Amino acid sequence: MSTSAPPRTGRPSVRRSGVPVRCRRPGVGARPVRTLLLHGLGSSRAIWDRFESWAPEWLELWDAELPWTSVGDGGWSHQPDATGWAAQALAGVDGGADLVVAHSFAANTLLELLGRAGAPGAAEWTGTAGEPEAVRPAMVMAPAAPARLPVPLPRAVVLVSPFYRPAVADFDWAAIDFYLNDFHRILEEGIRVSAPAGLPAEVRAAMGERVRERIGPYGWMRFFDAYLRTPFLPVADLALPLLVISGDGDFAARPGDGRALADAAPNGRYALLADCGHFAMAEHPDRFAALVADFAHPLSPPDAIPDPILDTHLERT
Repeated sequence: MSTSAPPRTGRPSVRRSGVPVRCRRPGVGARPVRTLLLHGLGSSRAIWDRFESWAPEWLELWDAELPWTSVGDGGWSHQPDATGWAAQALAGVDGGADLVVAHSFAANTLLELLGRAGAPGAAEWTGTAGEPEAVRPAMVMAPAAPARLPVPLPRAVVLVSPFYRPAVADFDWAAIDFYLNDFHRILEEGIRVSAPAGLPAEVRAAMGERVRERIGPYGWMRFFDAYLRTPFLPVADLALPLLVISGDGDFAARPGDGRALADAAPNGRYALLADCGHFAMAEHPDRFAALVADFAHPLSPPDAIPDPILDTHLERT
C-alpha cells in the first residue's frame, strides 16, 4: 500500500472503472487516512453528506456510486453475487483504502468479501463482478478497465447497521414476511432522514415504493440471500479491526444482531447510538463522526493531530 498521499486538487478526482469512485474530500497532513464510503441498497452517495461536515480533516474521504443506487437500473441484481462490486469500489481508491465505512447492504457485501478473502486473504475476480476465488493474503483482484488491478484490503472496517444473524435457526418465516412485505418501510426511512423537512408522509411513502420498484424482486433476492448467508460467514477468522455501529431504534437491522457480529470478530468493537435508527450517519452525524474518528485514530501517523472528539464509549467485545 502506498504511503504517499494522492495529489491535492481543488476538485474531487474520479476513477472510472466498473464502479465510479471519487475522492470527495482530500485529507490534510502528510499521510491522511484514506476512507472509502459505501452506501446501502436504494441509497446514494448523498447519504454521507452530513457525515462529511463532521468528519475530522485527517480523514481523506472517498465514495463509490454502487449499482444498487436509488436510481440504478437493477441490472446488477441479475448476477447471483454482489461482492464483486465492493471489490471494484476498493480498486478505485488511489493507493488503497485504509478504512472502509459501509452501510446496510454494502456492509454485508464487504463482510462477505473479507470473509472469502480470509481477512487477510484474497479473492480473484475473473470476468464478471461476481465470481471470487481465494488467491493470496491481503489482496483482492478486481476487474477494472483496461485490465484487472490488484487491490489491497483495508486496514480496518466500520459496518453501519449490517444485517446479521449468528445462527440458521434465527431465520424463520416471520423474518421473510417482514423483510418482504415491509421492505418499502426501510427505503422510506432513508428518504425521511435525508429529505428536506416538511416533506409530506404520503410523498415519502410514494417515493419509497418507487425505489422498491426500481430495486425489483431480483434486487430484494440479492439482499435477502446475502442476509441468509450470514450464519456461514467466517467472522471468527477476520483479523482486522472491525467496528459495528447500530441505532437503538433500528427496526431493519436489529441492534442485538449487530452486537453479536462484533462479539464474533476477534478484534470487534460495538457502538450503540441512542435515539437513532438505520441511518446513523444522517441522523446523528456528529456522534457518528466521533465514533469513526475514535476508531480510525490508530490508523493515523504520529504527526497527525486529530480533532477533539466526543465521548464515544466504544465497547471492546
